Amino acid sequence: MIVTERSDPWHLRTRRFLRATDQRGELVRGARFLRKLVPGEADPLAPPTGRSSDRLARLLAEAGADRPSATRELGLAAVQAWQAVRRTDARPRATDGITVLFTDLVGFSTWALEAGDERVLALLREVSDVTESIIKGHRGSVVKGLGDGVMAVFADPAEAVNAAYETCSAVSVIKAEGYLPHLRAGLHRGNPQRVGDDYFGVDVNIAARVMAAADGDEVLASGSVVEELDADAVIVRPRRNFRAKGTPKDLRVYRVVPRYSAT
Repeated sequence: MIVTERSDPWHLRTRRFLRATDQRGELVRGARFLRKLVPGEADPLAPPTGRSSDRLARLLAEAGADRPSATRELGLAAVQAWQAVRRTDARPRATDGITVLFTDLVGFSTWALEAGDERVLALLREVSDVTESIIKGHRGSVVKGLGDGVMAVFADPAEAVNAAYETCSAVSVIKAEGYLPHLRAGLHRGNPQRVGDDYFGVDVNIAARVMAAADGDEVLASGSVVEELDADAVIVRPRRNFRAKGTPKDLRVYRVVPRYSAT
């Protein structure tokens, strides 16, 4: 008697074919490239906002996160496009002068190489939750996540300083195995160009350069920020010999610490 192997049902063969197609390298790369062209950012690490589109972004990012997927990348691109069309935030207009904040985790990249994805993502989510909450509490708006930091904008420079300092303090008590999180922050006030949901220009670059010069748990601010602050509300110390490529030679930078009332 001749025994022949029975082929798998058609729906199983179809499922395998579709999965293999979805994971093809050229399709995944093409979908990722398309996503980069869409304005905005569907960030699965962003703290919950209550928006259905943010929940959808998280679900898409977590679905089959262990394998590449062209469908997932296209889905996230669609969420970005929808959010770009339906923006409802009230970010300050550059014509009024805004304070730009950049933050960054010191020494994070070195630790992340050895820590593994699970621990890295857990830390980034916790840092992101704390950062978003404090910035919103000081009437600021997160423009975008930058992996281990954020870019945010404020209409009120005093609120920006308080938010930066409190975020650094809050992050410093977060526990992570093998790593002590220390955030650094930089502030600059100017009139950057707003394009869609983002800001560009020299003033943005200056804020980023000021942040890069800060040490862990330190908030640095340019003179344009300090000039707008109440002298009785903040401790200001000049940062000597500040030099950074792409910044004005006469740029003054200060270490700033809020004075909190004891009452």
